[in-house]
Amino acid sequence: MRRVHTRVRAGNMGLWHSLSGMPDKSPQVPAADQTLRILAHMSRQPGPVSARTLASALRIPRSSVYHLLGALEQHGFVVHVVAERRWGLGTAAFELAGGFARQQPLARLGRPLVAALADRTGESAHLAVMTGRDVLYIVQERAPRRPALVTDVGVRLPAHLTASGRAMLAALSREQVRALYPDASAFADRTGRGPRTPGELRDVLRRTRAGGYASEDGEVTLGLCSVAAVVRDHAGWPAAAFATTYPGEREVDTAPLIEAVSHAAAELSRRIGRPI
Repeated sequence: MRRVHTRVRAGNMGLWHSLSGMPDKSPQVPAADQTLRILAHMSRQPGPVSARTLASALRIPRSSVYHLLGALEQHGFVVHVVAERRWGLGTAAFELAGGFARQQPLARLGRPLVAALADRTGESAHLAVMTGRDVLYIVQERAPRRPALVTDVGVRLPAHLTASGRAMLAALSREQVRALYPDASAFADRTGRGPRTPGELRDVLRRTRAGGYASEDGEVTLGLCSVAAVVRDHAGWPAAAFATTYPGEREVDTAPLIEAVSHAAAELSRRIGRPI
């Protein structure tokens, strides 16, 4: 009789917790809880991870991990790097970052920094986020007596052509960049300049990482150049990028511009929670 009572009580654990006043901390939707834990764990890793690693780190049955990864892959939230038997974040995961930006927190935090950047450099400045293979401009400050730019708020441009996009792409893993740009068909063109193949893009991003900043010269608009620096979130992933644009036909000392965009990026990284 006691064993029957025990089974009934265990089988109605939520009710028993309720009647006893003890909080029920078990997830009400286990699959959703596991899916979010997988995405959160992957977002904190420096590169793609194996399903076995996810199962072990999160204490989720490996069969469940494979099922959840399959569903996430169908919706673009993860990509399977077959050659390495590992999984990385997909473009849909970065769409979430774009959605976060469109809801204004990054824009509100970044707006005074963009204004200060324009004042400090005397050049037009902007803040952009990644959304798929594009950058989306969320804040812009036009400097006095400077030409109008195409990088107005709400405008999207190909990430591989812009300094802002290159700064953010350089902060991604090689596998993630490969997923975004698998072949030459993924490369848009505006002025006839810029990378047109995955190999050419790798060279651009390699120079960006080595220099600690990104640049472009006429790839977006002929006669205009830009330098940019990446803003990283608490997990080290690219959240946004600051850039400043200047006329390319005159001699410009870019060192102060690079220092200014790097300072703005470091400050916004601090404000959104990344230790500096």
